[in-house]
Amino acid sequence: MRGSDAAAAQNKHPAENNPPGLLDCCGGLGNVDYSKMDLTLVEGFLRHINFHDSSFCIAVIAIIFNPFFWNVVARWEHHTRGLSRLFGSPYLACYSLGFVIILLNVFRSHSMTVAMKTQARWLVMERTDVFYAGVALMVLGTVLVVSSFLALGFTGTFLGDYFGILMDEKVTGFPFSIIENPMYWGSTANYFGLALIGASPAGLVLTVVVAVAYKVAISFEGPFTEQIYLQRHQHRKHD
Repeated sequence: MRGSDAAAAQNKHPAENNPPGLLDCCGGLGNVDYSKMDLTLVEGFLRHINFHDSSFCIAVIAIIFNPFFWNVVARWEHHTRGLSRLFGSPYLACYSLGFVIILLNVFRSHSMTVAMKTQARWLVMERTDVFYAGVALMVLGTVLVVSSFLALGFTGTFLGDYFGILMDEKVTGFPFSIIENPMYWGSTANYFGLALIGASPAGLVLTVVVAVAYKVAISFEGPFTEQIYLQRHQHRKHD
């Protein structure tokens, strides 16, 4: 009888029999003791970045400003045709804006390079495999950017749609067959690779800023461009 009573007691309170050190599988992250996590690597990473450095701040401003500028100007052109009237031709206006965008991107790249050189390198990243990973990323990024430019042409690359210079059909060949917005992500891969080659934590943070800025730009440009081509399709349908 005593053995049966003991077994019944164990069945009645099964939770009390579990070892106290085990986490409840259904408790989720609430059972994790964050105070015991080893954050040495993260702290070491952040110690190598001076967020108040003027060159770092200039690079962040350049990264955010560029897509903001070309989206605002291109939309203004689409609604008013102001640049086309000023230059006397939508093609000349598009080429002019494209030239300005190129200069802005050169300045952005320069400011990011200066920020990386100004700030400390991280010994953890100064490894041969990290260096060659950076080289591979830069090769990949260059291939995506160049092939995207060749597929779209100058006006297709530099917002010709907003000037009324529309393509006959959507480009679906390489590199668009493997990734959406290859120009943007190729550029991001280039900066990522440059940060790895330079063993620069500041460069990695700036690359994240680039990716976020492009992601925001895509969320505005994609639907607006689709609307432009939809309007052309509707006009053709009526004609």
